[in-house]
Amino acid sequence: MNQAVMTEDVALQGPPRPTLEEEAGDDVRESPGEAAAKISTRGLSFFYGEQQALFENDLDIAEGKVTAIIGPSGCGKSTHIRVYNRIFELYRDQRATGQVLLDGKNILVSGEDLIELRRRVGMIFQKPTPFPMTVFDNVAYGLKMHYRMPRSELHGRVEEALKSAAIWDEVKDKLSKPGMALSGGQQQRLCIARAIAVEPEVLLMDEPTSAVDPVATARIEELVESFKGRYTVAIVTHNMQQAARISDFTAFFFEGKIIEFGKTTKIFTNPDRKQTEDYITGRFG
Repeated sequence: MNQAVMTEDVALQGPPRPTLEEEAGDDVRESPGEAAAKISTRGLSFFYGEQQALFENDLDIAEGKVTAIIGPSGCGKSTHIRVYNRIFELYRDQRATGQVLLDGKNILVSGEDLIELRRRVGMIFQKPTPFPMTVFDNVAYGLKMHYRMPRSELHGRVEEALKSAAIWDEVKDKLSKPGMALSGGQQQRLCIARAIAVEPEVLLMDEPTSAVDPVATARIEELVESFKGRYTVAIVTHNMQQAARISDFTAFFFEGKIIEFGKTTKIFTNPDRKQTEDYITGRFG
């Protein structure tokens, strides 16, 4: 199997720029407040060949919290979070400029260990992406890549991850069955188990419920809620109700720019920008 595909979700160092609060000026943005930023982007721009998709994005993702990224299709939401673990480098003619600071260190510098970065910053994609192997081996794959452990410990870690992803009871008798034989919602929770098995610090979720049914959506939302405090989560979603239900902070993107960012309660009840209000109330987008 292509190594790049297998590791997708298992995946210019310089002084930090001022905080959003310090440099916001007239921009309607706010920092995560008392919550420390786990990831900070400063002047982040992105290009597909000659076409620019992101424009000077400054954003703080609060540690241990859930940040929702909303906006119309094609506005740069998914592009933005895919820079956080440099997954875009699996594809040709894509490049990012600016800074992405993970615990204060710019991960866009040359020489960054991308395997380790993608362990620390896991990714869940819009469409479930189980590997063509058994349920057990799907979850064990990253553990074998990053750690050396006896098989008894490996089994324990796989079980723990499946329990944390709220799917153990459904697959404990199917560990030797193909992961791709599970239902869509189960496959997505299997992918979440695979991501959290390697003990990431950040989970990036790109429309994780758009390809599953309402029951599976509710279970995944419950999972995201349970992850608060344990992981830092950035979730791209088109579902305004979902963003309002599960996130602590919300960033509204439009045409590659961050229009407004703040606490979710404020964004959804009293946004500062009319453009934000129009979007969340369905007047455009």
